Amino acid sequence: MEPVPRPTRLRPWWLLAGVVAVVGSAAAGLVLGPVSLPPAGVAIELLNLLPGVELESGLNPRESAIVLRIRLPRVVLGLLVGAMLALAGGAYQGAFRNPLAEPYLLGVAAGAGLGVTAVVALRGDEHLGSMPVTVPLAAFAGALGAVALTYLLGVAGGRDRSPATLILAGVAVSAFLAAVQTYLLQRHIDVIQEVYSWLLGRLSGATWHDVRLLLPYSVVVTVMVLLLRRELDVLSVGDEEAAGLGLHPQRSRLLLLAAASLGTAAAVSVSGLIGFVGIIVPHLVRMLAGPSYRVILPLSVLFGAAFLTLADLAARTMDIPREVPIGVVTAFLGAPFFILVLRTTRRVAL
Repeated sequence: MEPVPRPTRLRPWWLLAGVVAVVGSAAAGLVLGPVSLPPAGVAIELLNLLPGVELESGLNPRESAIVLRIRLPRVVLGLLVGAMLALAGGAYQGAFRNPLAEPYLLGVAAGAGLGVTAVVALRGDEHLGSMPVTVPLAAFAGALGAVALTYLLGVAGGRDRSPATLILAGVAVSAFLAAVQTYLLQRHIDVIQEVYSWLLGRLSGATWHDVRLLLPYSVVVTVMVLLLRRELDVLSVGDEEAAGLGLHPQRSRLLLLAAASLGTAAAVSVSGLIGFVGIIVPHLVRMLAGPSYRVILPLSVLFGAAFLTLADLAARTMDIPREVPIGVVTAFLGAPFFILVLRTTRRVAL
């Protein structure tokens, strides 16, 4: 009996599951925390944001401020960052035809981080909590440089290179960029503490300014990558076959890498370095919903948003009253998952 082919179209129930995951994680992020709030009161407080709606939520002014001024922008920012990192991970995996590709492991996040660090260190008076619109552009330049260098080192091994070769190149690039970053920080010690806390990844102190800064990039990147999702399926058969089907492989790959790097850079500029989201979410979607990028990429946006929001909830509740950096939480989950994917990939290659 022949195996049943996995779906190549986005099924309505998977889309519904993703929407439910986003709504559920957002609700949990608003209600739970060091101060637990009644779900009904939080829901009414959100309804009061609509024009012409004025209902009694039962929350006191302090609780209302927690919902609207602290948790709501943090949850929205977490949704956007998670969506961008997961989408970028799926796009990199398809563009490189490498299941281990991910912004953090490819050195892209490190390049974006170096760009941000350079801006903050050289300006001196910059503050990471209220970045100007030029900071994501500096992060984008660093991200593009890092992915280009990683790719050049990865292809140096020839056509017989294993999937791990590109990741080893990414590790080398990340180490080099980290050394440059350390040098900059030593020359500008007045920003070390702030940059260091940012490097660990954080959504604490999120403001609507951060949301407004990231939102345009998120919309542009999501539209670009989703429009190219069918081309990723064609690229998966190989460049020669894709060219024979009328596709321009190098042009499509360049557009995908530019879009994914822009999304990663924008996310890193507001949240710091948060690793492994781009490998955990696309692979979970691939295992559950099928290997087609027409399915993987849209669902990665939804489940990536939900995943990071829940990871942030864990970061601020697992060690009350202290807060664990969200990058530590995602690394704790992602490192074992990466090992699992690596072992699976090696077995398939053998």
